[in-house]
Amino acid sequence: MRTPAHVLAIVAAALPLLSLAPLAHADPDDYVAVPAVEYGEREIELRLGTASPTDDPHRQSAASLAFGYGVTPWWATEIYGKWHRSGATSFDAVEWENKFQLTEPGQYFADFGLLVETEFPHDHAEGYELRIGPLMQKDFGPVQANFNVFLERHYHASEPEVTELEYQWQLRYRWQPALDFGAQGFGEVGQWNDWAPARAQEHMAGPAIFGKFPLGGRQVLKYDAAVLFRLSDAAPARTFRAQVEYEF
Repeated sequence: MRTPAHVLAIVAAALPLLSLAPLAHADPDDYVAVPAVEYGEREIELRLGTASPTDDPHRQSAASLAFGYGVTPWWATEIYGKWHRSGATSFDAVEWENKFQLTEPGQYFADFGLLVETEFPHDHAEGYELRIGPLMQKDFGPVQANFNVFLERHYHASEPEVTELEYQWQLRYRWQPALDFGAQGFGEVGQWNDWAPARAQEHMAGPAIFGKFPLGGRQVLKYDAAVLFRLSDAAPARTFRAQVEYEF
């Protein structure tokens, strides 16, 4: 697969905007993205997450419901409705996610993709959010390893705008289709070109499980879930996250 020229144009257009948002905090229902795109596939996705409080007295919980479609062999798009709970449940945002598969599996030393997300919060004081970054995946025998890096920035927000640097990683041991084992990790280091002190950065990781159940034809039910533990003082003590996808 050749990298589509207009995908590179998207990157070229977005990076100057990012280099020009309040300190980012990962949603407890965040997930690890993979670079592969399935052409013609439709999916309904539910994400859930809850995190123990840090400086906020309320437990932070989040949920997202999405519909996605593989538009071409290299481009998939998805629309999310997002909800947040901190004391009371409220509608949080609409998110538009676009994923671009940049290489064929096995074409290079690793598989590469690009994720571009735009979020429109219900609270207009938060402005709108742009998140962009590369997706990387490599197989080591039965182990699949993923590592992604993102730049995130809010625009037209009521607070000062800076560009934040985030990462996520995943290890998955392929045991059997219904149950794989592994681990996941998420982190935020602050401003991309001026990292926050170690005590203010957020890092968390923990065990994860994965699996899929064929339902006949193109129908598949996939899931993954993880329990994440604090690796730095600024992160929640514990976070539970889960994702369920119905693909058809």
